[in-house]
Amino acid sequence: MKKLYRSNSEKMVGGIFGGLASYFQVDATILRLIFVVLLFMSFFTVSLLYLVALYIIPKEREM
Repeated sequence: MKKLYRSNSEKMVGGIFGGLASYFQVDATILRLIFVVLLFMSFFTVSLLYLVALYIIPKEREM
């Protein structure tokens, strides 16, 4: 079973998109671009969702 973690290696701010990209097996850049587009459409909602995800999704374990 796959688990969702914030990425330690693919991160720019908190590792959310790196972790999501790893989970869904897509490029993190695509998710970041989608985030930026959504951010311009609705700043408050998207930024709030990001902050919530930052605290809910656990960090990836160090190996």
